[in-house]
Amino acid sequence: MESKACTLAELVAARWDDHRPRLWCEERVLSGHEVAAGAAARAALLGDLLPAGAVPHLGVLLDNTEEFPLWLGAAALAGAAVAGINPTRRGAELARDILHTECALLVTEQAHLPLLDGLELPGVRLLVTDRPGYGELLAPYAGAVPDPSRAGPRDRLLLYFTSGSTGAPKAAICTQGRLAAAGYALAGQFGVRPEDVHYVCMPMFHGNAVIADWAPALAAGAGVALRRRFSASGFLADVRRYGATYFTYVGRAVQYILATEERDDDRDNPLRVGFGTEAGAVDAAAFERRFGVRLVEGYGSSEGGAAVQWSPGTPAGAVGRAAPGLVVLDQETGAECPRAVFDRAGRLLNGDEAIGELVNRGPNPFEGYWRNPEAERERRRDDGYWTGDLFYRDTDGYLYFAGRTDDRIRVDGENLAAAMIENILARYDGADAVAVYAVPDPVTGDQVMATIAGRFEPGAFAEFLAAQPDLGTKMAPRFVRVVERMPVTATNKIQRGRLRREGVGCGDPVWWCPPEEGAYRVLGMEDAEGPLVPGDEGPFDAVRRQGLEPRTR
Repeated sequence: MESKACTLAELVAARWDDHRPRLWCEERVLSGHEVAAGAAARAALLGDLLPAGAVPHLGVLLDNTEEFPLWLGAAALAGAAVAGINPTRRGAELARDILHTECALLVTEQAHLPLLDGLELPGVRLLVTDRPGYGELLAPYAGAVPDPSRAGPRDRLLLYFTSGSTGAPKAAICTQGRLAAAGYALAGQFGVRPEDVHYVCMPMFHGNAVIADWAPALAAGAGVALRRRFSASGFLADVRRYGATYFTYVGRAVQYILATEERDDDRDNPLRVGFGTEAGAVDAAAFERRFGVRLVEGYGSSEGGAAVQWSPGTPAGAVGRAAPGLVVLDQETGAECPRAVFDRAGRLLNGDEAIGELVNRGPNPFEGYWRNPEAERERRRDDGYWTGDLFYRDTDGYLYFAGRTDDRIRVDGENLAAAMIENILARYDGADAVAVYAVPDPVTGDQVMATIAGRFEPGAFAEFLAAQPDLGTKMAPRFVRVVERMPVTATNKIQRGRLRREGVGCGDPVWWCPPEEGAYRVLGMEDAEGPLVPGDEGPFDAVRRQGLEPRTR
């Protein structure tokens, strides 16, 4: 039996002499051999570009072009590490990401050069892949042969930024060994074959595309098709064009695809499976009905500290069964939370005590953050890895995602699961996307607020809520903000932190349901009368402070 590679460098080198098409990007096609040769040439060039004694880090500020995986392969062969640079960052924040990860070289393209104008980046050398002269720079290294012996399993390969809601993003470390192991694990889980083609439409500066899409394709010898930037309207055409059988998604990507015009031949596609997070049960079912493709919702902390795998028999709404070592703990006491109790309609009856933070007390591959010991201590404490994510666990050991720790909602002394409420509101016919979060109650605790992208009719929405058997009495949104398009990050994750900060004091229409009325009406200045009390941070504060009059359509 052929032994498995222990490093990404070995996986890259294994494509040598593989002359099948293995990498597609727009009109360009590279064989596996050309990918290995291209990575080897860039690895040799990298050795000459990195200053002696410098930390072997390079930043990659690219769209999903063939240069991105080629430079990932080059870094693997050279024993260097790639920091994926997010092109939606700007100014001082962008400079901070590059300098924090100590990138001696920044690989980019002409389209992103304006982002770098005026930035102070001392000691950072720039390499532009689509500028005249790039080919000539590579030419002397064209005969390089991939040599994986320079890299070991414990060598850093990725520094990928996690999208925290507060503070600067943290650069999580991923070694060659962990990435290779993740590639093999996912290839095995989904039965990836050499004849498969993985469609990479999520941005490669993010861990999802590299760890969950590119790495398993490399481990199985499968092909990779790149989309420069995610396009919902181009999704199905790309899948058919490249013969894609597998793709990954994050955040609202699935909703955007479902929002495209439906066609009679949508099920005529080669896809076998989609793997990702945050699609939601309603959209996953709609995707399978329309395209004939099963979506597998998984959970894995970006840093690798905990993972939950779906398996046959997993109840609707659950992520999967808890592996040994995974526990749900009360954030204040550290005690294990009681198991969840549901009524016949599926309502969570004991959210106040059942919802807690998911903690991994078993072995985990978390490898730390680059130059951020304080953040590491926050994750590694009390003999466990604290994920920062809220869950509850049923009597059979299945885990249900309840939101991020920042998403905690506590109404009248009861903890509510934001993710559960979102899944219910997603059934509303007018909703293209939904976000649920807390706004402060002027007396104590929180009130539930929802942002809905799409159509909103207050009477129909109230009737919809009343008809949902699994919507608890405290789950119904007190406030509803209506937007044309949900604010999302570059990886299609909803910007809940921004929505929470803006609260009801925004420029969009906000509807509210006063408890004594039981019906939704437009929130106006007359609802925010009364003096501002120092320290009072109720939901009307922004309206009173700014004199805002939320507009209607």
